[in-house]
Amino acid sequence: MTTQKKMIKILLADDHFMVRVGLAASISKEPDFEVTGEAESAAEACELGLEMQPDVALIDMHLGDADGTSVLEFFKENCPSIRSIILSVSTSENHVLKADAAGVRGYLPKSSDREEIIDAIRSVARDDSYFPSAIRRILESGKSRQPLSKRETDVLEQLAKGLRNKEIADALGLAELTVKQHVSSVLKKLEVEDRTQAAMAAVERGLIQLD
Repeated sequence: MTTQKKMIKILLADDHFMVRVGLAASISKEPDFEVTGEAESAAEACELGLEMQPDVALIDMHLGDADGTSVLEFFKENCPSIRSIILSVSTSENHVLKADAAGVRGYLPKSSDREEIIDAIRSVARDDSYFPSAIRRILESGKSRQPLSKRETDVLEQLAKGLRNKEIADALGLAELTVKQHVSSVLKKLEVEDRTQAAMAAVERGLIQLD
């Protein structure tokens, strides 16, 4: 007697229609995969997750109304049985660390091939995790550094615009000495030697976004 393989129910959350269509068509070719829901926003993903209780959710980091970590946090609080994978064009340190803190079980760049996405889904469905070597390196290096405080991030954003300490102090309503202390702390935490390197490292790691 043949035992029927348990279906893995999957929720897709991506704000691009064609991405969802392509993903659904591709992964549905697996005989034990079933796409049970598609969401174009974080709010819809939370609603469908609560309603359908899928085994695995594939979530884009950039959704129309919020970022993917808001969905991760909602699932963690309300649907802990859902195992989530972030599938995103962004592999910045900031996004990877935020997703990890929110309980993500896997993180893949959108450039990943079909086989890797399939492997990731199967891994998290059996309660394992799936992080490619490049993502693991980001996690390891990011966790080894002290996080920036909110005020340090504010100072870093102004610093990256080319402002000097006096100008940063005026912009943020701080004493110039306080700004100087924050800049020193930022350089130490980012493990860089000067303000230019700090700005470059911050943008590369996704800690700030320049207009």
